[in-house]
Amino acid sequence: MDNELFDYSPIVEREPIHWPDGARVAFYVGLNVEHYQVDRPSTSIFPGTAGLAPDPLNYGWRDYGPRVGIWRLIESLDRHGLRASVMLNSAVTRHYPQIVEAGRARDWAWIAHGRDNSTFQADMTAEDERAYLTEVVGTIERATGRRPRGWLGPALTETFRTPRLLAELGLDYVLDWANDDQPYRLNVPGMLSVPYSIEVNDISLFVGKSLSGPDFVQIVKDQLDQLYADSADSGRVMSLVLHPFVINQPFRHKYLDQALEHIANHPGVWLTTSDEIAEHYTRTTARKGA
Repeated sequence: MDNELFDYSPIVEREPIHWPDGARVAFYVGLNVEHYQVDRPSTSIFPGTAGLAPDPLNYGWRDYGPRVGIWRLIESLDRHGLRASVMLNSAVTRHYPQIVEAGRARDWAWIAHGRDNSTFQADMTAEDERAYLTEVVGTIERATGRRPRGWLGPALTETFRTPRLLAELGLDYVLDWANDDQPYRLNVPGMLSVPYSIEVNDISLFVGKSLSGPDFVQIVKDQLDQLYADSADSGRVMSLVLHPFVINQPFRHKYLDQALEHIANHPGVWLTTSDEIAEHYTRTTARKGA
């Protein structure tokens, strides 16, 4: 079947995007704060035990994130003056409320990221998905004091209905369709796609490719250099996607700090959130057909 959610739009044929204060690249930290069910398989470092219940090896590896890794990450974000765009499982608000408290104190942006990272809505009926999304969004709003504006599906999963159902709930962007360096409008009234990186993503780089810390720093620099060069006439978006159980392992953490220092001190970079990127794009660019 053909994709009806969005149209083909070559980046060379669009109206220019202008970020605030003449910035050329809008940068945000995509911080995944997730909960995993103890008896369900998920992202694993050792496939040999991934199907077991319980699976102490892989569950424990993931559980390092909320227990230790994120607190190391928060120190780096604070040091470099960066606010996180948090991809938040609603179950986090019950299991790890201290993380939500830390984020509220820092004015983080909260992006709905499903109930937990063990539940996908791909096979849900329309009625079940509507109820599920309503519960997820409402739980996050009550815990954070702010209704989410954006959505990232667990493992970037959606149904063909998801953007429309999210728009009914008042959300205005999704991050799942990682196919662009700029925001763009979906064929769902009021709904955008905002760039999110599959490759400049610690799971892809460290778990998928087993790269080193210095490799990571160089990749981040190369990503920013190219996007900055591309943005001479129209702004670009750079996301850095992080999972504290990966990037904040002790032997990797200093390389994240080096990468963040490079970005935070780079000229022409707007240090922002995915919420602010979506809001600015919506406010300053013409709608299709307008």
